[in-house]
Amino acid sequence: MPIGTAIFSYASAALAFALLCLLLLTRWRGRPHAHAVAGASAAMVLWGGAMIWLALGGRPVLLASAAEWLRDGAWTAVLLALLGHLGSAPGERRRSRAVPVVATLYALLLTVSAGERWLPAALVFHVTVVGRVGLAVLGMLLVEQLYRNKAVEERWAIKFACLGIGGIFVYDFYMYSDMLLFREMNGELWAARGIVNALTMPLIAVSLARSAAWSSQIAVSRRMLFHSAALIGSAVYLLAMSSAAYYLRFVGGAWGSLMQLAFLFGASLLLVGILFSGSFRAWLRVFISKHFYRYNYDYREEWLRFTRTLSQQGPGLGERSIQALAALVESPGGALWIRRGADDNGRFEPAAHWETVPGSATEPADSPFCRFIEQKQWVVDLTASGAAHADAALPALPEWLRAFPRAWLVVPLMQHGRLAGLVVLQQPRSAVALNWEVLDLLKVAGTQAASYLAQQEADNALMLARQFDSFNRLSTFVVHDLKNLVAQLSLLTANAEKHRDNPEFQRDMHETVNYSVQKMKLMLQKLSRSATPERAVPLAMEQLLQQAVALKAAFEPRPVLQIERPGLTVLADAERLARVLGHLIQNAIEATPRDGRVTVRLCGDADGTCIEISDTGQGMSAEFVRERLFKPFDSTKSAGMGIGAFESREYIHELGGRLDVRSEPRQGTTFTVRLPVCRADAIERAA
Repeated sequence: MPIGTAIFSYASAALAFALLCLLLLTRWRGRPHAHAVAGASAAMVLWGGAMIWLALGGRPVLLASAAEWLRDGAWTAVLLALLGHLGSAPGERRRSRAVPVVATLYALLLTVSAGERWLPAALVFHVTVVGRVGLAVLGMLLVEQLYRNKAVEERWAIKFACLGIGGIFVYDFYMYSDMLLFREMNGELWAARGIVNALTMPLIAVSLARSAAWSSQIAVSRRMLFHSAALIGSAVYLLAMSSAAYYLRFVGGAWGSLMQLAFLFGASLLLVGILFSGSFRAWLRVFISKHFYRYNYDYREEWLRFTRTLSQQGPGLGERSIQALAALVESPGGALWIRRGADDNGRFEPAAHWETVPGSATEPADSPFCRFIEQKQWVVDLTASGAAHADAALPALPEWLRAFPRAWLVVPLMQHGRLAGLVVLQQPRSAVALNWEVLDLLKVAGTQAASYLAQQEADNALMLARQFDSFNRLSTFVVHDLKNLVAQLSLLTANAEKHRDNPEFQRDMHETVNYSVQKMKLMLQKLSRSATPERAVPLAMEQLLQQAVALKAAFEPRPVLQIERPGLTVLADAERLARVLGHLIQNAIEATPRDGRVTVRLCGDADGTCIEISDTGQGMSAEFVRERLFKPFDSTKSAGMGIGAFESREYIHELGGRLDVRSEPRQGTTFTVRLPVCRADAIERAA
């Protein structure tokens, strides 16, 4: 590209930023960071002039290189100021320690560039170009953090500045990456660089005009700073190792290439090992929290992670509680003891462990150590340094606690002022100062973990109570069925003397006794744990009603069956549905005098089956039907259980049907059972 084009390009950049600098020193001088941006704009003017001088063949090149470093450093300083690392407020003093790191990096690269007289030219070229690529990456990371950590409503003012400053670093990254790849500068890219930088000035000016208060109190999240520090550290490490490898190749002679490859491979392995090291990551987190932030924790992030760990579905809440507490202080493992038993005779028993050996010893709840922790609600430091500052009233530690491997902290789990558990944490991967902030966080987190563990204990107790309730409910239904069987057998024995020579009576008696035996066997199977679950099968209602009516043939009045629509089928458990229908028929017989009538009628259509059980007995009032008929354990019979009608309605509802009652005092009662017809698809699902 002609020299005149390059001169025009860089002159455009110099004039554009000279205008911006003038605006910042006059009209916009009262705006925050105006001096920082003005300084960067002035550096751009000097850089543009240096590039013009270089295009005209000026020497030495070191002057242009210094202008290049000054320009990059000025914009990096602007980004650091916007991120709050150059403020003078008390809350920013600790965060300002990031500035010496960046300044040292710039000074190191500038020194290498200036040492071209006594260092090999190839080494200077390699370090300088790689350094400029690295600084361009640093600039892009700072721009990304600046935009990300701005509130949504503030991004409209800062976004053009991010685009402008980011565009400068992006173009540098592209140009120097191309130079590193081809070992020479691309003349066209270099000449067009001035125009590209000039085009970024309006973007920065628009952003300045939009907002008169670029906030310097931008909070950089610990996670972003952690990853950025790891990335920048890796880049610096790789830069240093590549430079050392190039030096080995330069001085190694015939062995130079071998030494370079071996050194780079070993350095890469070391870097991967460091990055995947839990101890290094713990140290870096502690270092960042200690030197860049006023508080040790990002409480929003920590509490979200803590709650997310405890709230995970599935078993293992004890292990997750230990893990969540250990993550707060970089502990590699721990164990949990839970209080069991009554208050006076309770003991703390080992309940879970994480990344350590399981505990086996128990501790009485009324021991001096447990009483001390419950009264003080302290986090106990078990190390020598912690014991030196411990209260003189601290009782002797239990033997099992002294034998616990690498024991460090005892975190109390308090629940309503009562010690519900203990978590023993092991010594951390990196040294953690136990100040008031760490101790308070552990106590609050222990209380939160105790509430989750107490909820789990309550759920387990409720589940056990429901199992006993289910068993008791089943026993109640069995007793109810036994009562009906006893009534049938009692009626047989009462009539045996009178009808013992009647063949029809003998046949009915044999069928009733056989049915009673089969029913008792089924009840025993249900009470046993090995009972097979209920299975719905297609049932012919005509046959089921005939059997139910036949079993009541010995009673008076004898029920009469009317089949108006044969061939109706429903999908149900045969034994339960027969018990429901038998109960309704038995109630109708018991409510009807001997000279009355009990009628069982089967009707229906293609959409449903209807079974009507009507009697001419004493009937029921509407209030009784509404408030007492289906209420469990409420019966008007002297020996009644009060659960037959309740069970009947519940099972009919399970089948998707409905049980209706129509009754009036002294005019009889009609129970209407409506059930859905069994269809082909339902039969396939049941199979």
